[in-house]
Amino acid sequence: MRLRRARQDSGASPYPEDSVGRMMEPPLAVFFPQQSVGEAIEAIRELVKSQFITYAWVLEADGKLVGVITMRDLLFNDRGAKLGEVMLKGVFALKLATPLLDAMKLTLDKHYPVYPVVDDEGRLKGTIRGQRMFEAQAVELSAQAGEMVGVTKEERLATHWPRSLLFRHPWLQLNLLTAFVAAAVVGLFEGTLQKIVLLAVFLPVLAGQSGNTGCQALAVTLRGMTLGELKPGDTPRAVAKEAILGLCNGALVGITAGLGMLAYALMQHHPQAFMLAGVTFLAMILACVVSGVSGVLVPTALQRLGADPATASSIFLTTATDVVSMGAFLGLATLLLV
Repeated sequence: MRLRRARQDSGASPYPEDSVGRMMEPPLAVFFPQQSVGEAIEAIRELVKSQFITYAWVLEADGKLVGVITMRDLLFNDRGAKLGEVMLKGVFALKLATPLLDAMKLTLDKHYPVYPVVDDEGRLKGTIRGQRMFEAQAVELSAQAGEMVGVTKEERLATHWPRSLLFRHPWLQLNLLTAFVAAAVVGLFEGTLQKIVLLAVFLPVLAGQSGNTGCQALAVTLRGMTLGELKPGDTPRAVAKEAILGLCNGALVGITAGLGMLAYALMQHHPQAFMLAGVTFLAMILACVVSGVSGVLVPTALQRLGADPATASSIFLTTATDVVSMGAFLGLATLLLV
């Protein structure tokens, strides 16, 4: 009986970081097509005493993977049958240099407990458990929420505060600069605010609602990118969907916000109370539409520029939503009321 087991090279891994090759384990229960079912069973009986065996792999003499044997195949076939006759051919395999995220996309609808890892010539180099890939990807996903606001995935609760300061502070400076942009927009309508002071009361309402709308779209878009659902050419469709959602949500919350503005303006005995309510309604619709569209365009633009789509996306998104919501609100008020 000939049984081969691969060895992992000692020292630094030759494979890229976050690649399948970095995470693979040595292949166990490796056989040749001419070996019998009985030989495989006896060999596996010894292996399971110290290793967890899920599949047996069938290789050619040059190490090329040509088949896989399940425990069911060994149980229900004659012990004298050749493995080449009972093996499953056309084995799905991952490549050594495949990034973890791409591997997750490839295996999303397969749900195998173990995947073989091969080189470019199809030679078996190792195996990787699906559970381990999903666990590693879960860590990446857990870091995504922090990256959206400038917290790097390297930072942990135990990270010393000077290092945390180094990680976070640059993004806070960037956020401050983008906030100045929103402030400049408000400054353009200083005259309108002086004439209709109660507009200032509803600026945070518009900004908060549009910001939340944009974050919802951003979360769905990033999830689609991570799971491979957002494919090249799908961006226009995603933008159209978020625009429709923004229109509908903006109209519904716009009614509530408009009624709130009407009640407040009447309490203040403002002569243009109903016009203010209409301006609030229209501004809410416009802000929600643009915010939803921005939730798609911001991460896709970062991706096209070669940047991580999750990195500080919410900082750029917040700037866009603040500028649009405040600009639309004050601009409409200036156009219709002043």
